[in-house]
Amino acid sequence: MPLDLTLYLVTDSTPNVLGDGDLLHIVEEAVNGGVSVVQYRDKHAETGELISMATKLHQVTKRMAVPLLINDRVDVALAVGAEGVHLGQDDMPIATARKILGKDAIIGITATSIEEAQAAHKGGADYLGIGAVFATPTKEDTKSIIGTAGTAAILQAIEDFKLPSVAIGGINASNVQRVLHQTSIHARHSLDGVAVVSAIMAAKDPRKAASELKNLVQNAATRIYPAIPPTAVAVKDTAALIQRVPNIVKKHGETNPLCHNMTNLVVQNFAANVCLATGSSPIMSNNGNEAPELAKFHGALVINMGTVTSDSLSNYLIAMKAYNAALNPVLFDPVGGGATTIRKDAVKNLMAGGFFDVIKGNEGEIKTVFGGPDAKQRGVDSGPSTSTAQEKAKLVTDLARRERNIVLMTGSIDFLSDGDRTITISNGTPLLGQITGSGCALGSVVASYVAIHREDKFLAALAAILHYEIAAERASAQKTVRGPGTFVSAFMDELSLIKQESMDGKDDWCSGAAKIEMIQV
Repeated sequence: MPLDLTLYLVTDSTPNVLGDGDLLHIVEEAVNGGVSVVQYRDKHAETGELISMATKLHQVTKRMAVPLLINDRVDVALAVGAEGVHLGQDDMPIATARKILGKDAIIGITATSIEEAQAAHKGGADYLGIGAVFATPTKEDTKSIIGTAGTAAILQAIEDFKLPSVAIGGINASNVQRVLHQTSIHARHSLDGVAVVSAIMAAKDPRKAASELKNLVQNAATRIYPAIPPTAVAVKDTAALIQRVPNIVKKHGETNPLCHNMTNLVVQNFAANVCLATGSSPIMSNNGNEAPELAKFHGALVINMGTVTSDSLSNYLIAMKAYNAALNPVLFDPVGGGATTIRKDAVKNLMAGGFFDVIKGNEGEIKTVFGGPDAKQRGVDSGPSTSTAQEKAKLVTDLARRERNIVLMTGSIDFLSDGDRTITISNGTPLLGQITGSGCALGSVVASYVAIHREDKFLAALAAILHYEIAAERASAQKTVRGPGTFVSAFMDELSLIKQESMDGKDDWCSGAAKIEMIQV
């Protein structure tokens, strides 16, 4: 029987998942809905009960040509003639199970590390179950939560083995596509499917849940992507990029996208005014429970970590989940992310909790998100940099490739990357660093631009940056600007004027002023 790992169902008979549901009925409905593999798992039943239920399940799965695997119990698999077993790291060795079940049996194994995955290949496993990706109540003995980055690292380590793999642990309809997206660096080592438990076992309509999940798995690449859809061609010529910017600014002004800002109180007023001046419609709400309704307006979410509390972190995660589920862009600004242990932990939790289309921060913040011993920060400031331009370019490129998104590192020279294209932007003025919230407000502008130009999120971010920083240059050059106070008023005017000039078809504000350079990494 062929092994198709597209949608792998792991059963759960515990009351908190199964409730008063009928296991046999749920599995039959799930298989009819598109489940391609069933693993029967019951840690508490006696051997006789296991054999009885496995026999009934096998009658269902055989009829639909779907393999039935038994969790841990080789004896039960042998007794009912199941197609194979799934083993944990503490279960029977693969070689022993193979000797008992025969060469044609399907034997899978759980792997939570590169070493375990490599050992599974060496031992002759037919596939891997990688995870847990996220925390889950269905498996009490979870050794570690590895996230999408850990899953991708395992896939990369075994790419030459061509060992089929599924991800497992907390996967459901709201996150399955971003799991597939973030773990698939290139086709040679992408996941072959996902394994789910509660997403089907606890569903009111298991057939519908299975059908929807299978559709999400099969269409993930066309709905979530780093910068451009898989069928599009990236614009890499700097002149061509600059030429496209005014039309995107015009589109932004005409569209007035919603920009949902979850940001600190210090910058809310300034960020809201910047949004209005550039053409977006701001809402300043730190209540995550509002996000599901706000996400329906097809705008963007900004998570600005300026003020971190246990309540704010919880609200960020709720909001991110809502915008991820609606496939609307989310920008993460890890303000002061490397300053304290609490902030570093918050960054880790947020990075594991959802997908960010854009990560924006100064050098210290981007280093914190990337991880490593150099991730140190003084307050919300990055501190003096000792990195070369090439090192900065490599940092943003590597992070964008790892997270499969857009990364913007701000500074006197900005670095922008989608993992394929990396550019420097040398516009702006030192006066931006003398007003509170200028970096935070830039995040709001970038997010709203990405919302209206999803066909190239890299180009959308560039348009936002040039709109913002060229306006700042024009404002600082005015004779009436004598310092930070007078600069703010002039800056707001120039943001609005550039929007209007673009809407009137004028593009000289950009063509003669943009200072960008493509960097080879």
